[in-house]
Amino acid sequence: MGNGRVIWITGLSGAGKSTLAHAVVARLRARSQAVVMLDGDELREVFGAAAQNSRNHGRDGRLALAMQYAHLCRVLAQQGLTVVIATISLFREVHVWNRDHLPGYFEAYLKVPLEELRRRDPKGIYRRFDAGELSDVAGLDLPVDEPAAADWMAEFTPGVDVETLASRLLETLEREGQE
Repeated sequence: MGNGRVIWITGLSGAGKSTLAHAVVARLRARSQAVVMLDGDELREVFGAAAQNSRNHGRDGRLALAMQYAHLCRVLAQQGLTVVIATISLFREVHVWNRDHLPGYFEAYLKVPLEELRRRDPKGIYRRFDAGELSDVAGLDLPVDEPAAADWMAEFTPGVDVETLASRLLETLEREGQE
């Protein structure tokens, strides 16, 4: 067993999870840490979800995928790696399992209002939902569970850039003795 850890960055589509994860990973690598970056969009392809019906995946399918992500994170962290994962995975069951089973688990939640997510909409998800082309969209017609006890939360604040958020997240990790 190594002494790895998992930094689980969660939030709705367009919240900035991947952007923040890349900034955190860059900073950790600059400190010569062994870091693995996982992104939910890429993991869906790895686990074959894209081959299923990626346009409409409901709660059960999303929950099963999130649990696969969590298990992968555990395997990697047990080898002494720091795993930074950017994933929606807003399910209470996943958060509880992660706390109980992932080494050095640190939950980071990007809380961004729906109107800002709709404004950003990098993948066109909200636009396509509004046009009736998509369903089972997390936070819209698919209920999600906000983290009940995130270790770190960033509420959307106009003008705060990703580098500032990455610094704040890592400062919190350091304060908690995990860095």
